[in-house]
Amino acid sequence: MDKSLEKQLTSWLRQQKKACGFYLNLTVLLGLLTGFSLIVQAYLLSTILHGIIILELDKFHYTNEFIFLLALIPVRALLAFARERASFESGKRLRLQIRSAVLDKLTELGPAFIKGKPVGSWASIVLEQVEDLHDFYARYLPQIILAGFIPLTILIVVFPLNWAAGLILLTTAPLIPMFMILVGMGAADANRKNFSALAKLSGHFMDRLKGLATLKLFNRGDAEVKEIETASEEFRERTMSVLRMAFLSSAVLEFFAAVSIAVLAVYFGFNYLGHLNFGDYGGGISLFVGLFVLMLAPEFYQPLRDMGTHYHAKAQAIGAAEELMALLEYKLEPDASERKAGGIELDWRTGVEIIATDLTVMSHDGGQLVGPLSFHLKQGQHVALVGPSGSGKTCLLNALLGFLPYHGSLKINNVELNELDKSHYRRHLAWLGQDPLLFHGTVRDNVAMANPDMGDAEVEALLAKAMVLGFVKEQALGLQHPIGEQMAGVSVGQAQRIALARALGQGASLFLLDEPTASLDSHSEQAVLSALRDAMSQSLCLMVTHRLDQLDQMDCIFVLDEGKIVQRGSLDELNREQGLFRQMQQDECEVVTRIDKESHS
Repeated sequence: MDKSLEKQLTSWLRQQKKACGFYLNLTVLLGLLTGFSLIVQAYLLSTILHGIIILELDKFHYTNEFIFLLALIPVRALLAFARERASFESGKRLRLQIRSAVLDKLTELGPAFIKGKPVGSWASIVLEQVEDLHDFYARYLPQIILAGFIPLTILIVVFPLNWAAGLILLTTAPLIPMFMILVGMGAADANRKNFSALAKLSGHFMDRLKGLATLKLFNRGDAEVKEIETASEEFRERTMSVLRMAFLSSAVLEFFAAVSIAVLAVYFGFNYLGHLNFGDYGGGISLFVGLFVLMLAPEFYQPLRDMGTHYHAKAQAIGAAEELMALLEYKLEPDASERKAGGIELDWRTGVEIIATDLTVMSHDGGQLVGPLSFHLKQGQHVALVGPSGSGKTCLLNALLGFLPYHGSLKINNVELNELDKSHYRRHLAWLGQDPLLFHGTVRDNVAMANPDMGDAEVEALLAKAMVLGFVKEQALGLQHPIGEQMAGVSVGQAQRIALARALGQGASLFLLDEPTASLDSHSEQAVLSALRDAMSQSLCLMVTHRLDQLDQMDCIFVLDEGKIVQRGSLDELNREQGLFRQMQQDECEVVTRIDKESHS
């Protein structure tokens, strides 16, 4: 990973630590108290052993020391427990805030942005990558402070007793962080690649799972199994690479800590044998000094080893932070990012009027999708958007919904769309797409979403208009019939009609429809269109459709091609013109004729 990017990500991670509250500082404080209790414990043990073995004093002479030593055991246990709880709480608070910020950002960016990645990739970001920030705040950040304070405190205690032992500790201490950094240099990059492979696998698997019936229908099962196997193998290789880094780092740290303690033990051993005679300030080395320093030696290196052990948490967090930072700091187009927090609330009693002047719809990364367009839509007018796939019809609807930025002017009742209160504006919209979205709950919950106080009779009336009341009444629970995740419990056509009932119940002034009958048979299609015409009789409607035989009820038709309106007018007017619309009609007739021939043969 590029060093500048790694520094930027590390800086971003540190900026988020305020979300941990005081628990992060409490974790450090409890860690310091644990370190001090270890020093006191080593002092008491060394004093007792020196007195009993060397001074040959009675063990009852050290009753107070024994009592303090026994009292320290539960105190250390409580301190360790409290530290673990505080560190977990700090990590939990951070994860909750980051996850909330991610979801808020996705809400702000809207469905048009979310559809740019597979569902599984977003799940990986919201779940796994946020979870992988935990140890950075719960363990690594507190350990950096403890790795500085505890060894420094031990050096302050050891140097007055034996300068040679203090010098050995001071000299060998940098070996651990130095080799930790050397071993961990590639860890962040390995974690980043691992997250990339996980996002790819998650997105790939989720998409294939959702389209399982289609894959079976076209006999693509074996091919997709191989694709998933390839993605799984890539993820396995990335994971093993991260694990190799972690195990290598731990082994190196343990090795140098063991060597350093061994050097210290050899120094004291040769000193007691009389082969070395330095470091004791001329007073000799007592058993107390040797035991005390040797007991502190593992505790001197332990914070450094722990920091090395948790170093992979930093690498893991940096790998996870790359996509999180890019998402949370994603800047919308200038006119979109400068939207007012509140905005203007329109008076909808006068109806709705839309005026677009040199309107250019942009993608979130600044690319042009549609435009420039100019049109004027009035209250009660029904307008159809037709054109080849990719001509920009859905993008225009997304702009009207406020999900895509734009340049130029798009006024709703003479107020620029960017200046409106989006929540208030969308409450007066009814949107129905070709991919219906029902939420986990009951049929009644989904239909009455805009008005939870709606009575059962009103809900049934809306379901009847949408031609789905018969299906609901056939169910044992009726309006309480459950709808599971991914619309489990209903077919696509039934889901489309339940979504239509929900749209009809909003009493909207503006209807935005994107292939609203795409999943219906011809009989249901006509009934649904009839219900829509009744509901929209006094409302403005803009409908995207590929079915040119549905256009006889439309007041005006916009024909889009490559993001521009190339024709406009009523059905009769367009039928008399040479152009794209006539060509589309001819193509549709040829397809219908070919299907009829194939069905008869």
